[in-house]
Amino acid sequence: MDAESGRGAAGARKKSWRSELVLAYQSLGVVYGDLATSPLYVYKSAFAGGDIEHSEGNEEIYGVLSLVFWTLTLITLLKYVLVVLRAADDGEGGTFALYSLICRRVRAGLLPGVGDSAVDELKDQPDGALPPPASSVRAALQQRRELQWLLLLFALLGTSMVIGDGVLTPAVSVFSAVSGLKLSMVNEQHQYVLLPVTCVILVGLFALQHFGTHRVGFLFAPIVCLWLLCISTIGVYNIFIWNPHIYKALSPYYMYRFLQKTQVGGWMSLGGILLCVTGSEAMYADLGHFSQSSIKIAFTAVVYPSLVLAYMGQAAYISRHHNFERNHHIGFYISVPEKIRWPILGIAILAAVVGSQAVITGTFSVIKQCCSLNCFPRVKIVHTSSTVHGQIYIPEINWILMILCLAVTIGFRNTKQMANAQGLAVITVMIVTTCFMSLVIVLCWNKNVVFALAFLLFFGAIEAVYFSASLMKFHEGAWVPIIVSFIFLTVMCVWHYGTAKKYEFDVENKVSISWLLNLGSSLGIVRVRGIGLIHTELVSGIPAIFSHFVTNLPAFHQVLVFLCIKSVSVPHVQPEERFLVGRIGLKQYRLYRVVVRYGYRDVQQDSLQFEKALVSSIAEFIRSGDSDQNGYPDGSESPYERLSIISKGLPFQEADGDGSPSPESSARKDTNPILVSSKSRRVRFVLPENAQINSQVRNELQELTEAREAGMSFIMGRSYMKAKSGSSLMKRIAINFIYEFLTRNSRGPAYAANVPHVSTLE
Repeated sequence: MDAESGRGAAGARKKSWRSELVLAYQSLGVVYGDLATSPLYVYKSAFAGGDIEHSEGNEEIYGVLSLVFWTLTLITLLKYVLVVLRAADDGEGGTFALYSLICRRVRAGLLPGVGDSAVDELKDQPDGALPPPASSVRAALQQRRELQWLLLLFALLGTSMVIGDGVLTPAVSVFSAVSGLKLSMVNEQHQYVLLPVTCVILVGLFALQHFGTHRVGFLFAPIVCLWLLCISTIGVYNIFIWNPHIYKALSPYYMYRFLQKTQVGGWMSLGGILLCVTGSEAMYADLGHFSQSSIKIAFTAVVYPSLVLAYMGQAAYISRHHNFERNHHIGFYISVPEKIRWPILGIAILAAVVGSQAVITGTFSVIKQCCSLNCFPRVKIVHTSSTVHGQIYIPEINWILMILCLAVTIGFRNTKQMANAQGLAVITVMIVTTCFMSLVIVLCWNKNVVFALAFLLFFGAIEAVYFSASLMKFHEGAWVPIIVSFIFLTVMCVWHYGTAKKYEFDVENKVSISWLLNLGSSLGIVRVRGIGLIHTELVSGIPAIFSHFVTNLPAFHQVLVFLCIKSVSVPHVQPEERFLVGRIGLKQYRLYRVVVRYGYRDVQQDSLQFEKALVSSIAEFIRSGDSDQNGYPDGSESPYERLSIISKGLPFQEADGDGSPSPESSARKDTNPILVSSKSRRVRFVLPENAQINSQVRNELQELTEAREAGMSFIMGRSYMKAKSGSSLMKRIAINFIYEFLTRNSRGPAYAANVPHVSTLE
């Protein structure tokens, strides 16, 4: 028996390793496309600015190689692979994942609606034994509002720079890949061909986004694998043919010699050297699609050695060739043997497209997170795959990115300025990640503050040097990510501020439960057949729109549900924790409150599934025998404010009027149904066997089935905001113009997009 269990455990471990290796292979096409194409433009960007020149002594090329090697090792391997990947928010990564971890730990979030007492209990970590420095950091974040705003501003800054990177990476990657045509054409020809070919490829790339990456995703990993094999093989060839001793340049001594000789020029060239780590943030941002071990295996076993060999090979070739016409001819294609340049050119273009695709998809994912947490105007989100999580398409953002990408390509027309712009965007996101990680080390991992300071000072110092060098290129292209991020940051801040103020207004003007109780048993209105769903942002009290409605039109549905859709600051909400159901007023009112919780990575259900889940949850709430004597929850004004988590709704079945059961009902045989029949369909709730329910509960379930059979109507109110008289000029511009413009041009609530217009009342 022990031998059999041992063989079973060994088989499970073998299967686990096999699945990890498969994930590692798949991650090559999704995660590492951008990082793998960096050799196309790193050396070219480092020498393109005229800050340094390639001399006969090779100090410059050896110094650049040493800087590239140690930057790739320290930032990508040490910081991201060994440390940052461990900071997963329930398996998810990215800037908002770090922000979510910190806010839940400290309970210092500013996102509107997330802090409600009914919904903020998800995945809160126990306090544990926090060391005194961590306790003081936590207390400062909890008590000081300006620190909470600074946290949110940093998260939004990182997000806006990710969007800027989504504009710049396709332009730089594709333009650098296509620039190989220069070596096969005379100068007069390639200047008329290079730009149109790049623009055509970019337009095609963005035009194909609506098909979804899952349709061509199976090609991504083989393309990146082939590309890595090519550049590493060419690198080994160049090392042995041109300079077998190039490995000595990996010594940090050559960094010192490089900076000593070039001084200010060498410091200015760091903006180009920085591009060797573009795409490192993607390893963390795409953590939700793959496991930590698979990403680590792919990088350490395949990507890292291939990139090191590629950079060494380029340096070996350049160190033996000093007869370039101009320094900016130092690039990738010049080191490729002439006989295979055309095949390598084709593979490079495909690899650049794959890398650009990953960045565009990552931009869509980041914007979806912002929308879920009310930090970005609502946009149309299309899920392009029903099986692969996270593959989405946002039409409005796609075309905005395409226009900006084409504008950057046509405006600059060279790799130098586009690379300067990309470098600033990349290093800014890295600095934001470093700052958040230092807080995670103290607050979430409960480590001593010394470890957090060491992490912050070590990596922060390295990134600060690169940031200063990139910022000095402001007039040479680095202004682009600043302008783009400023625009998106303004949009996100104004939307967040306006949404928060609107929520505060709704809370201050909600109607008390006592107002409803004073209306009497009939509520003073006529009840008609069906279920009415009133959308509200409140989890307690009655929205002002309800009193406004019944005052002007005293008629409502026989069953009324105040529906609150909440996006909480966790990546996923388990199905058994999704629905909270409560009762408003007396049982005969048939008024219910339902709070539906989604994580910022969750996919919201379509209308039919949502209706079934909603009604099933209300039915289970009724069947479970809720009591009017439950007591008063914390902070509530009446016993009718208590919400119950419905882990599994009471199943119900629908059948056609001729008695033929639905597919799901034909598989069950239950003897205790509550049935409502009509000419069109039959609706019934399937009660557990031997369930004991009283007549009052049975009547309530009967009325719910009748209302469900009659149909549902969605009632949504629209509010208009204006700044108060006497407000500052900045506030009037933000609310009266920017927020109002964004509101008019944004989509409705995400769940409402799937609701038939015939059932919607706005």
